[in-house]
Amino acid sequence: MLFPVIAGTAAAAGIGVSVYAAYWPESQIYGATIVARPHPGQVALTYDDGPNPDATPQLLDVLARYQVRATFFMVGSFVKVQAQLARRVAAAGHLIGNHTLTHPNLAITSSGETRRQLTETNDILEQTLGQKIRFFRPPFGVRRPATLRIARELGLTPVQWNVAAQDWNPATPQRLLERMERGIAKNRQKNRASNLLLHDGGHLGLGAKRMPTVEATALLLERNIRNLTFVTPEIWV
Repeated sequence: MLFPVIAGTAAAAGIGVSVYAAYWPESQIYGATIVARPHPGQVALTYDDGPNPDATPQLLDVLARYQVRATFFMVGSFVKVQAQLARRVAAAGHLIGNHTLTHPNLAITSSGETRRQLTETNDILEQTLGQKIRFFRPPFGVRRPATLRIARELGLTPVQWNVAAQDWNPATPQRLLERMERGIAKNRQKNRASNLLLHDGGHLGLGAKRMPTVEATALLLERNIRNLTFVTPEIWV
C-alpha cells in the first residue's frame, strides 16, 4: 500500500507546484517576469482593467497633483470604446501596457487564442496611441509557459506585482491604504522595491466603481511622496 500513497502524495505535490507556478504573482517557475528589484525606497503604482471613464480621469488628476508617473495595463476592448481617454493617459506621460483584449484566464486559453488576445490589443493600443507597447500583464496574474513565450515573441515583457491592495472587493480608501503601506513595509524589510497592484477599471465592463482606489492613491501619495520614489516597472528591466 506504500506505493499508491507515495504516488498520490507526489501527484498532489506536482499539482501544488503547477498551481503556484501559474497563479502566484512572484513565481518565476514558468519564466522570468518583472516583479521588483532590491531598491526598497522605490514604489511602482500599477493600475489594471482601464481605461474607465468613472475613475481614470480622477486618478490622472491625483497623479498630476503629485507629479507621479504610473503604469496602466489596459484592456483592448475598452480602449476601442474609450480611445480619447487612453490617449489622455498617454499624453500625461504614464506607461501603458497590454492587458489582453477581453481579460481571459491565459492559463487555460489555447496558444492561438493567447496570441490573438495579445496581438489585437497591441494593434489597438499602438494605433490609438502612436507608440510601441513593450509591457504586458496577464489577467489575474495567471500564466503558463506558452503565455510568457508568446508575449516575448511579440516583444512584450511580462510584469507582475508583490503588493495587492485587493481593491477588486469593496473596501474603504483607508483600508486600501493600510494594505498598501503594510505591503511596502514588508518589502522594505526584505530590501525590495514594491510593485503595487491596483485597478482603475473592472474586467467585467466599463463603469466599475473605483473611486476608493483613487482616494487611496491620493492618501498614499500625500503621506509618502517625500520618503518614497515612485517609478514605473521599466526601470527594473
